[in-house]
Amino acid sequence: MPELVFPLISRRRVLGVAFGGMRSLRRGTGSDVAGSRPYRPGDPIDHIDWAASARLSLARGSDEFVVREHYADESPRVIVVVDRAPTMGIAPPPRGRLHKPQALIAALSLIASSAGASRSLLGYFDWDGSAPVWRAPRSEHQAAPPASREFHAAEDNVERALATLGRNSRDVPRGSFVFVLSDFLSGPSRTAWRSALEHEWDLVPVVIQDPLWERSFPDVSGIVVRFSEPGSGAARHVRLSQSEAAQQRLESERRWARLVADFRALGVDPVVVSSDDPAAIASDFLGWADERMYARGGR
Repeated sequence: MPELVFPLISRRRVLGVAFGGMRSLRRGTGSDVAGSRPYRPGDPIDHIDWAASARLSLARGSDEFVVREHYADESPRVIVVVDRAPTMGIAPPPRGRLHKPQALIAALSLIASSAGASRSLLGYFDWDGSAPVWRAPRSEHQAAPPASREFHAAEDNVERALATLGRNSRDVPRGSFVFVLSDFLSGPSRTAWRSALEHEWDLVPVVIQDPLWERSFPDVSGIVVRFSEPGSGAARHVRLSQSEAAQQRLESERRWARLVADFRALGVDPVVVSSDDPAAIASDFLGWADERMYARGGR
């Protein structure tokens, strides 16, 4: 079975090469014109700008040749930021609930494979409440975080992660893809997002939320439901009335609507993950890439 991957489609621009979406500051073989200069012996003939050469020759009354220089096309760097807040560690029960840790691992593996397919360097960052783990971008793609990492981080751990990356422009230059994997049940704030966007990264929120229990809420009135406690692994049994279930559904749907509205206002395109099945998650990322391609006019 072929490895599942998705294309890294830059929000701002696509250079038209199969392996890269970034323009380098250095000259080289590429698709973007950096400037022009006089022809020197040994320059490839197909780099000559014949129209500019003709104009210059006419102006000077002699044969003059102008060569186009191009920016080298390079693959973008890919950084993954993982939310280690307790709600990201939630696994069933209740029955059929999204298993967030499994969804997280599947999404990490998919992003790592896709970064490898695009010849991008891959980096990883999380802050689990004790000390951050930072793997600078490199060609050796590790999908999984260290096994010892737990979900005990403070609610602002993603904000702190983005702020830390912002102070590391050498490893996370502008144009880098920064995938933020979280349920976004709390934070980051709009201010934190705007600060991150100032670095000109291609920020991609990967929203891992249960569509039934977090983006909405079922009518469980009259039934005893077993819920997991975030962070502790303990469970409790709850019986809700019809009005309590309706109120919970209203609050969840309003929270989801606010999140979607915030992303739209910030101009970022989230990937919404609703399943822990790897094939379904791949479909979510492919849908995200298709929407970006469509927004760019299929270029």
